[in-house]
Amino acid sequence: MSVWALMIVQVLLTAGTVAAVLFAFWYLVVRPWLAERMRELVEAADQIEPKVAKGVNKGVADAVRQLPQNAWEGATKESTKQFLKFGSNLFENGLSSFLGSTAEMQKSQSSSGSRPPGQGDR
Repeated sequence: MSVWALMIVQVLLTAGTVAAVLFAFWYLVVRPWLAERMRELVEAADQIEPKVAKGVNKGVADAVRQLPQNAWEGATKESTKQFLKFGSNLFENGLSSFLGSTAEMQKSQSSSGSRPPGQGDR
C-alpha cells in the first residue's frame, strides 16, 4: 500500500474511533446524568407550586385578619349601598338606567342635528 492510502486509512480509523468514544460517552454517561437531573428538577418544580399556593393563602388570611374591623365594615357597607342602588335603579328604570331614556337620546340628536355626523366634532 502506498503512503497516501495508509494516511487516509489512519485518518478514517481515528475519526471512527473518536466518534465511537464520543457517542458511547454521550449515551452511557451524559444522557443518564441529564435524565436524573431533569427528574430532580421536575420533582422540585412539582413541590414549589403547592408551597407557593399555601404561602399565598396564608399571606392573604393574615392580611385580612390584620385589617381593622371598622375599615372592613365601612368598605363592605359602602359597596353594598352602591350595589343596592344600582339594582334598584335597574329594577325601577329597566335598561334605560344604563342606556338613557329616549327623550335624552332625541335631545342629544337634535342638538347635533344641525351638522352632518362626524362634522364639527373636531
